[in-house]
Amino acid sequence: MGMADQALTARGAATYQRILDAATEEFAQQGIAGARIERIVAAARTNKAQLYAYFGNKEKLFDTIFFGSLERIMNVVPIDADDLADWAVRLYDEYLRRPDLIRLATWARLERRPAGHLVDDHDRMDDHKLHAIAEAQAAGRVRQGDPFDVMAMVIAMSMAWSPVSNVYAATAQEPDEIHEQRRTLLRDCVRRAVIAN
Repeated sequence: MGMADQALTARGAATYQRILDAATEEFAQQGIAGARIERIVAAARTNKAQLYAYFGNKEKLFDTIFFGSLERIMNVVPIDADDLADWAVRLYDEYLRRPDLIRLATWARLERRPAGHLVDDHDRMDDHKLHAIAEAQAAGRVRQGDPFDVMAMVIAMSMAWSPVSNVYAATAQEPDEIHEQRRTLLRDCVRRAVIAN
């Protein structure tokens, strides 16, 4: 492989990443229907031909970003079924860091799947988490009930102040003591909700 080829490869990877970054912002702000390829390629300093060569079409570009965001939350905030309260707090922190990821999921819910599971392959995404919760239940550390419902409840509590809250959406710019108060309350509430009696 010559120098020119390697430079192109690096340049191609950089363009791919710029498209992802620009599209993440565009989809988070505008939704799937409202997103415009023209704005994405302008922000990414590339052209439509390049975008379509990498991603196929607007729907597939959204899928790439959306599934990437689900994977990111799983990897950045791995579940700890023995401390679901701490997991909820770590999710709270991730929503502060990346409010765009929650917005993407909200658009997917509004525009694609108003009912049922948010994604087709929810099994692949949730398997590990549900197994961890079921094990903690079997060991008597987490309350009984459908592991999926227990997980859904903890995630819902972690999102109380997220961009999808219909009460109050927190931001990273708020004073740290405010976040600390919420983390303490969240930790306590989740603990009380999920610990086996």
